[in-house]
Amino acid sequence: MADIKYGPQTKALHAGHTPDATGSRAVPIHQTTAYLFKDADHAANLFALKEPGYIYTRLMNPTTDVLEQRLAAMHGGVGALAVASGMSAIFYAVTNITSAGQNIVTGSNLYGGTQTLFEHTLKRFGIEARFVDSSEPANFEAAIDENTRLVYSEAIGNPSCNVDDLLGISTVAHKHGLPFILDCTVAPPPIFDPFDFGCDIAVHSLTKIIGGHGTSMGGAIVEKGDFDWGAGGKYPELTEPDPTYNNVNLWEVLGGAAGNPCPVFVVKARIGLLRDTGAAISPTNSFQIIQGMETLPIRAKQHCENAQKVAEFLETHYAVEWVNYAGLQSHDDFDRSKNTFPMGPSAVFGFGVKGGMEAGRKFIESVELCSHLANILDAKTLVIHPASTTHGQSTPEEQLAAGVPLDLIRISVGIENVDDIIEDLDQALMKSQR
Repeated sequence: MADIKYGPQTKALHAGHTPDATGSRAVPIHQTTAYLFKDADHAANLFALKEPGYIYTRLMNPTTDVLEQRLAAMHGGVGALAVASGMSAIFYAVTNITSAGQNIVTGSNLYGGTQTLFEHTLKRFGIEARFVDSSEPANFEAAIDENTRLVYSEAIGNPSCNVDDLLGISTVAHKHGLPFILDCTVAPPPIFDPFDFGCDIAVHSLTKIIGGHGTSMGGAIVEKGDFDWGAGGKYPELTEPDPTYNNVNLWEVLGGAAGNPCPVFVVKARIGLLRDTGAAISPTNSFQIIQGMETLPIRAKQHCENAQKVAEFLETHYAVEWVNYAGLQSHDDFDRSKNTFPMGPSAVFGFGVKGGMEAGRKFIESVELCSHLANILDAKTLVIHPASTTHGQSTPEEQLAAGVPLDLIRISVGIENVDDIIEDLDQALMKSQR
């Protein structure tokens, strides 16, 4: 299903699943923890990675396998790993190839949870995160040294809404033999194809637009498959014998050493990190996210169309100080956004209400159709005040570096009738000025 002859909507509906002997057209929920072995040799071979198959749902599950294959197909990648949440996906993507005494170089305009993970939690493991202004690829290069393991950024900054020179950043990473890992949560295919912009590993919170209905937690790592992990012996975690699996060499077994595309990164994350730390997604959550994926291309188009109209409305409203949406000509990254996101730069952006913190509070408490909660890219329109919530654990300096001023309202535009969204925003904005 990764074949380019199939369009995004076809892949979203069919990739990774062929009806089994029961004839079930829908993907079944395999709600089981473990799987029968045929005999002693079969069990031994599975545990030794000598043949594929299911052992324990912490590692693999048939329902989750469909989700992973569908994600890989939609990206045109070689493999994917689904895990319990977007944060676990980010943590695994970094620690899969990074150890104590090493560092990563990351853009500073990050989701608040990621910023806290990088700035504080990784530090406890001896991993340094070097934050740079992502607007210039040269800033990444200036921070790279011999101990740098990867370059990281977000497809669209959340909530700062910056759109950076992703090809330029990937060029810098590859010049130094480093993989470029990109958080594509707010802009998955078909809004954006990260592998067309030099990304090697994409991470997602499946909880957001991919699942799309605010029902199920999940995260994913998707691998493009053509990064040369063996160059210069820089990544022994992936290319040397694995002592926890009878010294199997995944890089050789999966064909990477021979120059073939291979999913060595996600396989290593599965049989190492997921095996040992267990951030497994439940089969039921995998099923629910698959249901969301089946309408993702249709929903994504509506999200982007509604967001553009809402941003244009807010930009002209007397109670709004500013709007930060890359789909507006007033945005610094407007031209790059048009070339990067033809469908539109997703549906999450920020705006400031006149009157600062207090007016913003009145606005939040006055919305009726919009929902005040800590999520994005649900089918419903959502609003929140990031400085006191998603970025509330950050210092004032860290908030400003992440593009989170005190008056910022983050909106995630849903797929309701856009006139209804605008009417609700209008009445809440008017109340905020009283």
